[in-house]
Amino acid sequence: MGEYWLGIDFGTSTTVAALAWPDGRIKPLLFDASPLLASAVFVGPGSPGMLTGADAERAALGHPAGFEANPKRRVDDGTVWLGDRELRVVDLIAAVLARVAAEAYRVAGQRPAVVVLTHPANWSRVRLGILAEAAAQVGFANVEFVAEPVAAAAYFCTALGRRIAPGRCVIVYDLGAGTFDVSAVRVSATGFEVVASAGLDDVGGLEFDAAVVAHVRALTATASDAWKRLDWPQTVDDGFARHTLWWGARSAKEQLSRHPTSDLRLPVVGTDIHLTRGEFEKAARPHLDRTTNTTLELLRDAAIPRESIGGVFLVGGSSRIPLAATLLHRALGIAPVAIEQPELVVAEGSLLIRRTIQPAPSSGPGVGPVPVPTIATGASGSAWRRRLSRRTVIVGAATVTALGTTASAAAVLRRDPPKGSPSPTPSPVTGARFAAELTGHTNTVSMWPSTCTVAI
Repeated sequence: MGEYWLGIDFGTSTTVAALAWPDGRIKPLLFDASPLLASAVFVGPGSPGMLTGADAERAALGHPAGFEANPKRRVDDGTVWLGDRELRVVDLIAAVLARVAAEAYRVAGQRPAVVVLTHPANWSRVRLGILAEAAAQVGFANVEFVAEPVAAAAYFCTALGRRIAPGRCVIVYDLGAGTFDVSAVRVSATGFEVVASAGLDDVGGLEFDAAVVAHVRALTATASDAWKRLDWPQTVDDGFARHTLWWGARSAKEQLSRHPTSDLRLPVVGTDIHLTRGEFEKAARPHLDRTTNTTLELLRDAAIPRESIGGVFLVGGSSRIPLAATLLHRALGIAPVAIEQPELVVAEGSLLIRRTIQPAPSSGPGVGPVPVPTIATGASGSAWRRRLSRRTVIVGAATVTALGTTASAAAVLRRDPPKGSPSPTPSPVTGARFAAELTGHTNTVSMWPSTCTVAI
């Protein structure tokens, strides 16, 4: 099958991965027949190993104390308690990445030549170092980082074929399970640059689930004893009932994004609730208003006028909520672009970066669809072979390592050569600020600063 690249979007609630094959095909990796892997981790009593994904969610029904549903939200905590064990957060992240690595190996029969990890645009070096250390534990050798909005912009311009004039911006509105992020990504004839980014750490799909639960609680306020059992379960049966309640709330929320009504069965309470989209939107409106206001504030603070916006792109599973697009359209006067599976955008876009960073076609200005690159293989190694003439490339915030034009591995820029090493050959990079190196990884990891110029 040839060498392949693996792109991973480690998310708050779900993790998505995609494989880029030598012939240019990019396909999502499936976990139990779904492209969405729950980022959850479970550690059972006396068990040395960890369960991930749906296995973790099932195991948590019998032992909720050993369950962490959202490891990404704990990235700054250092350690967490699961059951009677104190575990490093980096180990929880590594468990999720290991599940991705195992599935990729099962599908492809070999390790990926390069792994691309995505991250929020505003993540600090400390957080990126944790992600790098987790990748090292899994055994990923060649790791590159791509900022999530840059990956989304690459998908917008390439997979969707949207032609954006140089100098204009793609506004990436990313409403996921645990957080909201919005970024302005400026497009040039040769790449991307994140010029502004903002976000909310307390708005996402989890808050919308909670809004549904709060609404049905208000409708059944007289069943106070039942709600006490659901809020603080003391038995396995009550714990299962609580899980069923929140799973039902999430399912009802998702159905209301597609249909005007939904029904929700309240366990223990023993009542069926008929929900309408209008009821849900009323409960969700305060959160969605905050995302719209944050987007407007970003554009005003960055002095980005409406004329400079080439498109507004909805990313993340919670962006399916129709009211999100409606409020954004009203505020900006620009119709947002939505796709059927917004969860897949970032993972696939991280692998589309290299085909997007090309000069605009001669037929017109802007960045648009370009030829699919191939992976060259041979005795000397492998790399993405570029069908390009020598030129200058602008690479956006935290995107990718520099590439050569022969079948050698991707070149990584270091700030200083190791002591005692011979002087390196002149680099083809001109006018670049060198990539920052991250600690906690025994192999090559690179992260670009805001903008760099690479001659290829």
